[in-house]
Amino acid sequence: MRLTSGVAAVLLGTLADYGQAKLSARSADPCCDALLLSKIGDRVVLPNVKSYKESVKSYWAVNVQLEPNCIVQPVSTDEVSGAVQTLANSITGDSCKFAVRSGGHATWPGANNIEDGVTIDLSNLNSTTYHKGAETAILHPGARWGDVYKALEPFGVTVPGGRTAPVGVGGFLLGGGNTFHTARVGFATDNVENFEVVLASGRVVNANRQTNTDLYKALKGGTGNFGIVTKYDLKIIPHDKLWGGLVGHENSTTPQLVDAFVNFVDHLHEDPYASYIGMWQYSTATKQNTVASALEYTKAETHPPAFHDFYHVKNVSDTMRLATMANLTAEIGQPDGYRDVFLTGTYENDAKILARAVKIHDSKIDVLKSQAKSKDWTIYAMFQPWPKIFWEQSVKKGGNVLGLERNDKNLFQVLYDYSWSDAADDELFRQTGIDALKELDEYAKSEGKYNEYVYLNYADRTQNPLRGYGPENLEYIKKVAETYDPDGVFQTQVPGGFKITQE
Repeated sequence: MRLTSGVAAVLLGTLADYGQAKLSARSADPCCDALLLSKIGDRVVLPNVKSYKESVKSYWAVNVQLEPNCIVQPVSTDEVSGAVQTLANSITGDSCKFAVRSGGHATWPGANNIEDGVTIDLSNLNSTTYHKGAETAILHPGARWGDVYKALEPFGVTVPGGRTAPVGVGGFLLGGGNTFHTARVGFATDNVENFEVVLASGRVVNANRQTNTDLYKALKGGTGNFGIVTKYDLKIIPHDKLWGGLVGHENSTTPQLVDAFVNFVDHLHEDPYASYIGMWQYSTATKQNTVASALEYTKAETHPPAFHDFYHVKNVSDTMRLATMANLTAEIGQPDGYRDVFLTGTYENDAKILARAVKIHDSKIDVLKSQAKSKDWTIYAMFQPWPKIFWEQSVKKGGNVLGLERNDKNLFQVLYDYSWSDAADDELFRQTGIDALKELDEYAKSEGKYNEYVYLNYADRTQNPLRGYGPENLEYIKKVAETYDPDGVFQTQVPGGFKITQE
C-alpha cells in the first residue's frame, strides 16, 4: 500500500528525529536515505566506501559494472525482506528503482545492476549446506557454483548446476539451467525441491509441490518476475568424479566435428551421462582460429563409447582426466575483466545449420580484424546439444514453464560470445554479434530449421526469451506474477531482467 505525500512527510520528519547518526551518512538519493534509516541501515554502502567499489568491480563483464546510488548487502532473508519492503512500500513510493544481483554473470548492462537507483547485492548470501536425510543441498543465491561443488565434495554428492565455476546460483536456476546432468535429471531448475521467496510486500513464502504450487512451477524458468529467491533446496546426485576436459583441434577438422556433433545429439538418449560443448574460437592472443571440444562424462569412467566419433577427429591438445566438478568447471570458464556480449539461438539438429553457424563466425573474425580498436579480443561460436531427452526428463519431474515439451525433434543451441577490452568498441562488437545471429536465424528459417526457443541465461537484452516459452506459459507466468506481486513492483521498479509485462 502506497503512503500519501502528507503521511510520508510526517514519517520522514519522525525518522529524521530518531536517525541523526545514520543521517550523517545521507546520500543524494531519498531511496538510499530511506534504507539508511531502516532496520538494515548498517547494510547500506555508499559510493565513497571500499565495499561499494569492490561490489561494482566484482561483476564478471566490465560493461555491466554500473554505479548505483547505493548498494544494499544483506546477510539474511530477513534483511532482504527489509530492503524490498523499504524500496517497494516506504515513504519513497514507487519512485525507487532497484536491481537484484546474485552472481553477477549477466552480460548486458542493467540486467543485474542499475545506474540511477539501488542494487540489492546478494553476494553475502552464499552458503551451501548438505541435508543428508532430505537428500538435498540448501543453496543461497550469492553462491558460485565452483564453491557449491567444493562444499559438497566431502559428502560424495553434487548437484546439477553451472558448468563454469564463477557463475552464480540465483540467476542460473531461475533461467532453467543447462548442466552436465540434464540428459539424466532434467534442467537444474527441475531439481529444485523448494524456493524461499521474498515477495514485494516483504512477506517470505515457500514454494514447493505442496505450498504455493503455482509459484513453484512459474519460478522454474520464469526468472525474477515474482520476487527475490533467497534459498533453494536442490536435489543432490551421488557423485565422486567425472571424466572430462578440453580437446583442442585445428579449424580444418570442422566438417568432421560437425558430423560428430549431430550424431552425438541424436544418440544422447542412449547414454545420458555424456555431455558436450563445441567451441570455435578466435583470439588476438593466439591469432588463430581454433576449435575445442569440452567432453564430460558424469561417471568415473574413461573413454566411454558415447564420444566415439570425437575420438577419431585429430587433436592438437587433450586435458581429459578424472576430475572433480570443482576442478573441471574451473577449467571451462572464460576469464573476467573484459567487456562482453552473448547472443543465442536454437535450431533443429542439422549439419547444414551448424556448418553455416561456423561459417558466419569465421566471417565476423574478418569484420572485427579490420575495424576493432581493442588490441585484446576473443570471439566464440559455441554449440550445445538440446535433445528431446532434456524436456522428457523435465516432464517426469513435474514440468516447468520453458515450453520445450512442444518440440518433437532434437535441437541444438548456438551461443555467439564476444569479449573485448576497449569501450570504444562496444557498439561494434554488440552489433557484429547481433548481425551474426540474425544471419543464422534467417538461414535456419529458409531451411525450416529455426526454433523460437531462446535460452534465457544466454539471452541479450535485444532478445525475448519469454516469448519462446509459448502463449500458454506466458499467460501462466502473467497470472502468477499478478497473484504474488499485485502492485507490479518487480515489473516497474526493477527494470533489469526479462519482464513478463514487456514480452
